[in-house]
Amino acid sequence: MEKDAALMEKIISFAKRKGFIYPGSEIYGGMAGMYDFGPYGVELLNNLKKEWWKEYVQRRDNYVGLDSAMFKDPRVWEASGHTGGFSDPLSECRKCNTRIRVDKELGKIGVTADEKMSESDLNALFDEHKAKIKCPKCGAHDFTPVRAFNLLVKTNMGDFTGTNEEPVYLPGEACQGIYLNFKNVVDTTRVKVPFGIVQIGKAFRNEISPRNFLFRTRELEQADTQFFVKPHENKEAYDRIKEERWAWYLKMGIREENLKWKQHENLVFYAKDAWDIEYNFPSYGFDELEGIHDRTDYDLTQHMKHSGTDLNYTDPFTGEKYIPWILETSVGLGRMFLAFISDAYTEDELNGEPRTVLKLSRELAPIKVAVFPLLKNKPELVAKAREVFSMLKEEMMCEWDDNGNIGKRYRRQDEIGTPACVTIDFETLEDNTVTVRDRDTGEQKRVAIADLMAALK
Repeated sequence: MEKDAALMEKIISFAKRKGFIYPGSEIYGGMAGMYDFGPYGVELLNNLKKEWWKEYVQRRDNYVGLDSAMFKDPRVWEASGHTGGFSDPLSECRKCNTRIRVDKELGKIGVTADEKMSESDLNALFDEHKAKIKCPKCGAHDFTPVRAFNLLVKTNMGDFTGTNEEPVYLPGEACQGIYLNFKNVVDTTRVKVPFGIVQIGKAFRNEISPRNFLFRTRELEQADTQFFVKPHENKEAYDRIKEERWAWYLKMGIREENLKWKQHENLVFYAKDAWDIEYNFPSYGFDELEGIHDRTDYDLTQHMKHSGTDLNYTDPFTGEKYIPWILETSVGLGRMFLAFISDAYTEDELNGEPRTVLKLSRELAPIKVAVFPLLKNKPELVAKAREVFSMLKEEMMCEWDDNGNIGKRYRRQDEIGTPACVTIDFETLEDNTVTVRDRDTGEQKRVAIADLMAALK
């Protein structure tokens, strides 16, 4: 998939038209970086969560799940480094006050801004190249000096004086709740190192310039795994986790040519290694989909230091005490959603007719099967179709459609990715068989109603 701005615009339009994604607060003009998941979008999102959760909690015996509270003691974010270091370099157009993220704008002209650069060094780099950078709104080249802009979102929880001197923050990342509950999980379950804790949780970032549809938003949901290992026994587990995450995307239907690995060159000070799985997004090409990080013992050590609580793990067999190292996987579900819908979006021909089809795997498809009476003005067909529909919807997400001719109904279901359509016709009334039509091939076959559930599964 080459960079294709027109394709991305087509996908964005399609996503709204078919009820997958709506702009947030659209009737009031919308909010930058905010989106709502529509009827089909929420089903696809929930299926992504379900398959991800199944991969770790259901299928493995050394991972457990967690759902931690969003609001946390403000000291959590101090310990994690977010209050001091969770920032982006900001500059503002002097003409129209539009804000830009300096490192991204430099990157567009082929200049790399090192994450470890001091503010003065970054300003010098920006001054050297800003004649080539224009304001995305008015086109001017006149910008204020670069300054660090903290991404944490403050709230007024507990602010009874109105001064907000000790703000409580919305979570900048979801994973901190896992570190805070490490001791609780060890004390209340039978897990032993090495083991993992997983969580799907919300995060909020006061992004300077949300962009690229679902890729960078101000409200996001993250799926994180934190795998705890004995210090310096990380290499084998880290390599295995990388292989597993790559294989999961292929299993769920992403084409391998649209994925690649990228190793971080400039590691944050506490990390031993960091890799991204990148996806070839339409319009802007390969960019981070999921991060896989070797975080050493930094997180538990920081929280032990700032909270005063002993977070050492005691080996139940040897009695050895140590702070485990953490191997992390973290993916934004909006990015994951965008990757899967982009990969599945297909324009092809079937029986000589052009169509749009979402070639999602059956596990991810929002609707698993659609049920049609051949004619909606024949009560006996409608009654039998309702009977079949009622049977199937107890086991899977189904959709009823009796509007228009069969061909148009097939096309509607192809667009939203429904793997199979079941039609009840006059032959059904005679022998209790139905026509089952396949989304990808268009092939049709007769199946007995008694065997239908098994055939669809």
